[in-house]
Amino acid sequence: MFVHSNKLRVRYGETDQMGYMYYGNYAEFYEVARVEMLRSLGLTYKGMEDFGVMMPVLELHCKYIKPAMYDEEITIRVTMEKMPGVRIHFKYELFNEKEELINVGETLLVFVNMETRRPCMAPDYFLDKMKPFFK
Repeated sequence: MFVHSNKLRVRYGETDQMGYMYYGNYAEFYEVARVEMLRSLGLTYKGMEDFGVMMPVLELHCKYIKPAMYDEEITIRVTMEKMPGVRIHFKYELFNEKEELINVGETLLVFVNMETRRPCMAPDYFLDKMKPFFK
């Protein structure tokens, strides 16, 4: 299992009139966490695309527990519970500054060969970075 956390502050433009983070922005917070998780291992979306593989989202699930508020620093914990294959699954937990769980979510992505536009296995160099976490 691989777990990574990072923090993001809710900016004014991401909120509604009540000062709550707009519901659609949670997916963006998930994406930032996912990208930073991969970056922590030396992996990037650009590197994947240069290698000829893209990772579109197949599914997104999101459960709102408490609102993220304007100017709060949100901790996003992203977890990968099993080794990727053709698909890669991420779980997210968002915590406010009081360390209260405010949101949970999941995304399922698929590795796609950019030339054929067909699903493919995760590249070997990607899997090699993941192996130490899934022994």
